[in-house]
Amino acid sequence: MATSLSSSSVFETNPYEGHPNLTELEAEVLWQYAKLSQNIKELITETRRVSEAPDEKMLKQLRALEVKMGLVLTLFKASVWAVINEQPLADMSGAYTDPIADDTIRQ
Repeated sequence: MATSLSSSSVFETNPYEGHPNLTELEAEVLWQYAKLSQNIKELITETRRVSEAPDEKMLKQLRALEVKMGLVLTLFKASVWAVINEQPLADMSGAYTDPIADDTIRQ
């Protein structure tokens, strides 16, 4: 049975090869399933290991990235502020000029 196979041997040799009740294709398909099953078991083991304890190296890298992103945000805000301050102020006196209204007021 495939569950009793060791993880190293399942990838090296086909345990179903030469089985009297299986065709060559069936033995190959079962071997692929056994390898897939072993890969999934190893993946589960690794994900449990990673989820139980945080990776300190990754946390340090993420902290450094967080600091850099904070600096980028600050520089971006400063740049936007500088661009806004460089814009000339709109002349509000001529914004609502209407020649008819001006004539009426002047008369």
